[in-house]
Amino acid sequence: MAKEIPLDEIGDYLRESIDKTVRVVTLEAHRRLVIETPVGETARLQGGWQPDTVNGVVTNNVEYAEPVIYGTALPPSWGGKFRTRQGTVPGFPDLIAKELEPWARDVFQAILKKGR
Repeated sequence: MAKEIPLDEIGDYLRESIDKTVRVVTLEAHRRLVIETPVGETARLQGGWQPDTVNGVVTNNVEYAEPVIYGTALPPSWGGKFRTRQGTVPGFPDLIAKELEPWARDVFQAILKKGR
Protein backbone atom coordinates (compact mmCIF):
# COMPACT_ATOMS: atom_id res chain seq x y z
CA MET A 1 0.00 0.00 0.00
CA ALA A 2 1.32 3.42 -0.93
CA LYS A 3 2.15 5.84 1.87
CA GLU A 4 -0.35 8.65 2.20
CA ILE A 5 1.15 12.00 3.04
CA PRO A 6 -1.02 15.10 3.32
CA LEU A 7 -0.05 17.64 0.68
CA ASP A 8 0.90 20.25 3.26
CA GLU A 9 3.38 17.80 4.87
CA ILE A 10 5.26 16.67 1.74
CA GLY A 11 7.98 19.30 2.09
CA ASP A 12 8.69 18.40 5.71
CA TYR A 13 8.58 14.68 4.93
CA LEU A 14 11.11 15.01 2.11
CA ARG A 15 13.35 17.34 4.13
CA GLU A 16 13.41 14.88 7.04
CA SER A 17 14.09 11.98 4.67
CA ILE A 18 16.97 13.82 3.02
CA ASP A 19 18.44 14.82 6.39
CA LYS A 20 18.31 11.21 7.61
CA THR A 21 19.92 10.01 4.39
CA VAL A 22 22.72 12.58 4.68
CA ARG A 23 23.43 11.51 8.28
CA VAL A 24 23.46 7.78 7.46
CA VAL A 25 25.59 8.16 4.32
CA THR A 26 28.05 10.52 6.03
CA LEU A 27 28.58 8.08 8.90
CA GLU A 28 29.02 5.19 6.46
CA ALA A 29 31.56 7.21 4.45
CA HIS A 30 33.41 7.99 7.68
CA ARG A 31 33.43 4.31 8.67
CA ARG A 32 34.79 3.21 5.29
CA LEU A 33 37.43 5.95 5.20
CA VAL A 34 38.72 5.00 8.64
CA ILE A 35 38.94 1.34 7.64
CA GLU A 36 40.82 2.07 4.41
CA THR A 37 43.20 4.72 5.73
CA PRO A 38 46.84 3.64 5.96
CA VAL A 39 47.86 3.20 9.58
CA GLY A 40 51.31 4.32 10.62
CA GLU A 41 52.96 4.13 14.00
CA THR A 42 50.63 6.73 15.54
CA ALA A 43 47.39 6.07 13.60
CA ARG A 44 47.05 9.86 13.50
CA LEU A 45 45.96 9.91 9.88
CA GLN A 46 43.32 7.26 10.49
CA GLY A 47 42.03 9.09 13.55
CA GLY A 48 41.92 12.40 11.70
CA TRP A 49 38.65 11.74 9.89
CA GLN A 50 35.84 13.97 11.15
CA PRO A 51 32.24 13.49 9.99
CA ASP A 52 29.89 16.47 9.72
CA THR A 53 26.48 14.84 9.47
CA VAL A 54 24.66 18.16 9.10
CA ASN A 55 26.50 19.11 5.90
CA GLY A 56 27.30 15.59 4.68
CA VAL A 57 31.06 16.06 4.68
CA VAL A 58 33.95 14.00 6.02
CA THR A 59 37.27 15.80 6.37
CA ASN A 60 40.77 14.99 7.51
CA ASN A 61 42.84 17.96 8.70
CA VAL A 62 46.06 16.04 9.32
CA GLU A 63 48.64 18.07 7.40
CA TYR A 64 49.90 15.12 5.38
CA ALA A 65 46.48 13.55 4.72
CA GLU A 66 46.07 14.49 1.07
CA PRO A 67 49.60 13.61 -0.09
CA VAL A 68 49.51 10.22 1.62
CA ILE A 69 45.91 9.38 0.70
CA TYR A 70 46.41 10.27 -2.97
CA GLY A 71 49.98 8.95 -3.19
CA THR A 72 51.52 12.25 -4.26
CA ALA A 73 54.02 12.67 -1.39
CA LEU A 74 54.65 9.40 0.34
CA PRO A 75 56.66 9.00 3.53
CA PRO A 76 60.31 8.11 2.86
CA SER A 77 59.82 4.86 4.74
CA TRP A 78 57.46 3.70 1.97
CA GLY A 79 60.34 3.62 -0.53
CA GLY A 80 58.44 5.63 -3.14
CA LYS A 81 55.66 3.04 -3.41
CA PHE A 82 52.10 3.37 -2.15
CA ARG A 83 51.67 0.46 0.19
CA THR A 84 49.37 -0.24 3.07
CA ARG A 85 48.75 -3.17 5.34
CA GLN A 86 45.16 -3.43 4.16
CA GLY A 87 45.90 -3.15 0.44
CA THR A 88 44.42 0.33 0.03
CA VAL A 89 44.93 2.04 -3.32
CA PRO A 90 45.87 5.70 -3.87
CA GLY A 91 42.79 7.91 -4.12
CA PHE A 92 40.61 5.52 -2.15
CA PRO A 93 38.27 8.31 -0.91
CA ASP A 94 37.14 8.87 -4.50
CA LEU A 95 36.50 5.14 -4.92
CA ILE A 96 34.54 5.04 -1.68
CA ALA A 97 32.42 7.98 -2.86
CA LYS A 98 31.62 6.14 -6.11
CA GLU A 99 30.69 2.99 -4.18
CA LEU A 100 28.41 5.01 -1.93
CA GLU A 101 26.36 6.54 -4.77
CA PRO A 102 24.07 3.53 -5.39
CA TRP A 103 24.16 2.65 -1.69
CA ALA A 104 22.93 6.18 -0.83
CA ARG A 105 20.05 5.87 -3.31
CA ASP A 106 19.02 2.60 -1.68
CA VAL A 107 19.21 4.19 1.78
CA PHE A 108 17.05 7.11 0.64
CA GLN A 109 14.47 4.77 -0.87
CA ALA A 110 14.37 2.71 2.33
CA ILE A 111 13.91 5.83 4.43
CA LEU A 112 11.10 7.02 2.16
CA LYS A 113 9.36 3.66 2.41
CA LYS A 114 9.73 3.47 6.18
CA GLY A 115 8.23 6.91 6.61
CA ARG A 116 7.97 8.82 9.82
